[in-house]
Amino acid sequence: MQSLKYLSAYSDQTRAQVSLLIAQHKLADVLRKRYPAAHGIRTDRALYDYIQDLKSEFLRNAEPINKVAFDSKIHVIQHALGLHTAISRVQGSKLKAKHEIRVASMFKDVPLEFLRMIAVHELAHVKEKQHDKAFYKLCTYMEPNYHQYEFDLRLYLTELDLSGQRIW
Repeated sequence: MQSLKYLSAYSDQTRAQVSLLIAQHKLADVLRKRYPAAHGIRTDRALYDYIQDLKSEFLRNAEPINKVAFDSKIHVIQHALGLHTAISRVQGSKLKAKHEIRVASMFKDVPLEFLRMIAVHELAHVKEKQHDKAFYKLCTYMEPNYHQYEFDLRLYLTELDLSGQRIW
């Protein structure tokens, strides 16, 4: 079985099924059939609006998100697809935090489900800092298919890694 670094946490049976799809050159076709088109969110402003809509629907009482942007410096190699940062500054006698969400530029050309999974993941970090049970519970509250989208994104990253070809 070939190295499936994005699927290392999955069962041997799952990795064997993926290896079979790869050997038959069908992984890209399976993903294209499941997700026929890429989304239309191309600008930082459109991404900001999209994430703000998600936040206002699911996290109304959370701290505001001050900046959202696609970032070409984020790479899968760094084990990051998106980043949530809180920058603290002293203003008078108060400590103010500004929240920023950055999404890897590669997500400009993927299905909306993948972008949503990344957005939900980064929004969940506003409330839950660690990747623990509460964090994933919040992710699945905001997107019930979160785990399926994450798995499919890992399949896409595997295909991209092996072929070097984008699907969408």
